[in-house]
Amino acid sequence: MLPAMRKREIVEVVSERGECSVAELAEEMDCSKATIRRDLSDLEERQLIERSHGGAVPATTVGSEQTYGQKEVQNLDSKLVIAERAVEEIAENQVVFFDSGSTTMQVAKNVPTDRSFLSVTNSPVLAIELGEKDNDVKLTGGTLRHETRALTGPSAERFMERTNFDLLFLGTNAVDPSEGLMTPNEDEARLKSLMIENAARVVLVSDGTKLDKRSFVKFASVEDVDMFITDVTLSECQREPFDAAGVELIEGVGQ
Repeated sequence: MLPAMRKREIVEVVSERGECSVAELAEEMDCSKATIRRDLSDLEERQLIERSHGGAVPATTVGSEQTYGQKEVQNLDSKLVIAERAVEEIAENQVVFFDSGSTTMQVAKNVPTDRSFLSVTNSPVLAIELGEKDNDVKLTGGTLRHETRALTGPSAERFMERTNFDLLFLGTNAVDPSEGLMTPNEDEARLKSLMIENAARVVLVSDGTKLDKRSFVKFASVEDVDMFITDVTLSECQREPFDAAGVELIEGVGQ
């Protein structure tokens, strides 16, 4: 296993289980304890995990909000299959908004090259990725949040208020089918609400770990979403609010 892949799996295992010992990780990754210790030291420096006595625990952040770097390496395979399905929704000559986030980053990486469209985003890192393609890219402007690498604030909001989009790829921190979509930060919540308000069609892209979760600020209801693409198959209880709202569910992608 390549070192980068092994480290990504370590972050996923520790995040999922809450705590893992060096011995457990060495057995799971089929490598020596010394290798695991070196990996954990590197991951701690990058704030992707925290070292504990004899092992590692998930990194903690203020308000339980993970950094972009932490989210970027988690559930990457699921985010990739979601993205591969999501880009099928892009049509010729559309104006497409890409919300900031690690799942929407995968969407940006997989955009089609056989059609022309205008990309808009509130994320400098997504703008760079989208700029690698031949399509034009516009940034909202605003103040950079280092935790999520998203642009927020009055400048970003003014940009959103005077623009319209054919398609929005929307990310979220939490999806409670009955209560709606939520995020830890009020500034990002306001911007997400404006994205939805000015988009003709909203495609929510989120892996199954966000389902049945809640966060600090609600920014939308399920009624605001036109399509929800996820890697898991929803239970009847989870599906009911989406069905009642007329949301097109694309579930279990990659299974």
